[in-house]
Amino acid sequence: MKKKPINKGLRTAIFSYIFFFILFGFVVSCSFLLFFSGFIDDLNLTREQIEFAARTTFINILFITALFTIFDIIRRKITVDRPVKQIKNALNKITTGDFEVRLNTAGVNPNFADIMTSINTMTEELSGVETLKTDFISNVSHEMKTPLAVIGNYGTLLQNPDLTEEERLEYAKNITHSSKHLAELITNILKLNRLENQQIFPRADSYNLSEQLCESLLQFESVWEEKEMEISTDIPEDITISADSELLSIVWNNLLSNAFKFTDMGGKVSVSLSEDSEYATVTVSDTGCGMTAETGKHIFEKFYQGDTSHATKGNGLGLALVKRIIDITGGEVSVTSAVGVGSTFKVKIPKNT
Repeated sequence: MKKKPINKGLRTAIFSYIFFFILFGFVVSCSFLLFFSGFIDDLNLTREQIEFAARTTFINILFITALFTIFDIIRRKITVDRPVKQIKNALNKITTGDFEVRLNTAGVNPNFADIMTSINTMTEELSGVETLKTDFISNVSHEMKTPLAVIGNYGTLLQNPDLTEEERLEYAKNITHSSKHLAELITNILKLNRLENQQIFPRADSYNLSEQLCESLLQFESVWEEKEMEISTDIPEDITISADSELLSIVWNNLLSNAFKFTDMGGKVSVSLSEDSEYATVTVSDTGCGMTAETGKHIFEKFYQGDTSHATKGNGLGLALVKRIIDITGGEVSVTSAVGVGSTFKVKIPKNT
């Protein structure tokens, strides 16, 4: 069986110890001879006795050298080589995509223990990211299948020459609706990806938040008129903040879109704005279907749709986008809701970011 070569660092340490102690032994022996050479007559010692004592001293030092070398080899094996080997093995596994590896820091040199703890933290984070990545890809694939299937099915039906004009228009309308849904999904995925990878940086400019909220609300005028909804607003004039207006417009559009989307005919949507010395607070309430407390805990997660009966109304990315934007602007977003009663989203934005 092929012998495993001695570690280069260990071999260097052994030779260094041997050289040091031989040199030390030689110097001590010479000093011993020089010291006693002037006292040979006074101490009644012969030169042979002194030389013998010097040789004995030198041999003792060599023996001590051997003991120290063996001790250092054992020490290095336990305190250096063993944790280094664990770290190398762990890094090799990580490079192959195994993020479940964890290092045991019990009884390890504190310096190596710090490195191993950092590796454990890193693998935990990488494991979480890998899980999110897998779930994200799975969810994206699932979300894209539905509109693509609708487009494919209605496209096939449109090829029927016996269709009436009314049927043809209805199928074309469904294809257009599914295409818009798919385009919105892709747009939100790209926006969320850029935000999560910090490729979009908020640009703080002073602007009128009151005007922005009114403009966002008016974009849905045709929706609330069609559903005969009651609109309640409490938006004081000229409340100004310093933030990225483009990013926050995404927040208001998503919150208002959800409020109108999940509120039935004749329902009510309320929008209010208030301020204090530090924050401007926007509240969007509706009398829609509401959600359970469990759904409320996960509502800002990507692709989460607690109520499957309303899954076709969204792609589960809008509120994740809202949460990410509010986070990077230093604000807060929360939701209170009850099934059959409605939901209230509250957003706090620092007046100066």
